[in-house]
Amino acid sequence: MDTAVVLDFFEFIRAFVANPRQVSAVAPSGQTLARLMTQEIVPGAGPVIELGPGTGTFTKALLRRGVPERDLLLVEYGSDFVRLLQERFPRARVLWMDARQLSQYEPFMAPAAAVVSGLPLLSMSLRKVIAILDGAFRHMRDDGTFYQFTYGPRCPVPRPILDRLGLKASLVGRTAFNIPPASVYRIRRRPRRSF
Repeated sequence: MDTAVVLDFFEFIRAFVANPRQVSAVAPSGQTLARLMTQEIVPGAGPVIELGPGTGTFTKALLRRGVPERDLLLVEYGSDFVRLLQERFPRARVLWMDARQLSQYEPFMAPAAAVVSGLPLLSMSLRKVIAILDGAFRHMRDDGTFYQFTYGPRCPVPRPILDRLGLKASLVGRTAFNIPPASVYRIRRRPRRSF
């Protein structure tokens, strides 16, 4: 087994034990889930924001897809993960902040083409989920896409929140080759009606 994978696993366990509500998973996401999360992202389409990158599993998948490291904005709340991300991805911009604060800031870069979220939305309050989505879409192009995975049986963003924010969700796919099995959803703005 790859030494980096083993080290990531132990770092993740340590972070989970220290703050289980913040990390909300007992192991980093697997490669199959990372490919599913990033398969629709087109290199060169624009910057990509990653929320809750943890040890960088999705970040590595984005780089393998051809997204330039300089086009990545990594938003992480865990200070130990921030240091790890800064070491592993020195050309990416790493921000140590809570993702719900995104709406309070002016754009950090050109509008993003996509947001990839590793955040545990199911363990968050509805108010926090609304703040995260509102902030993420504020920093994205009109045709930008928000990608979210979940271990639950349906989209982790409830329909009333999607309706309130003018968003729609659709299933990208599922993978049983992750512990635990996971599903990925794409969330986009609904088309504006013309009268």
